[in-house]
Amino acid sequence: ISVLFLTLLLLFLALFPGAFSCCMKISDEISKGILRRVERFEIQKAGGLCHLDAVILHVKGRKFCVNPWNRKVEKMMKKMKHKIHRSKSHVRKQRRTRRTREKEQKQ
Repeated sequence: ISVLFLTLLLLFLALFPGAFSCCMKISDEISKGILRRVERFEIQKAGGLCHLDAVILHVKGRKFCVNPWNRKVEKMMKKMKHKIHRSKSHVRKQRRTRRTREKEQKQ
């Protein structure tokens, strides 16, 4: 019976790797210092295996579960998405410019 239980447990862990990484409680307040050092964030939706809506902030190997409706957190997420979007579009513009310059020089 214990071998069967262990097999089922391993199967469950393989099929649902995020089952034990859900936020069980969230913080309504978060310091500005932590928000400045956020490397990335994940959005956890209620439903399925996780029962809370949360934003998971990743800071130097640590995770902080915060309220997704917190104004500071919303602002930080918007700022991070904007930064990523701007940097990608900026790189594309430079490449296009370089290519067009090369084409112009060849002609």
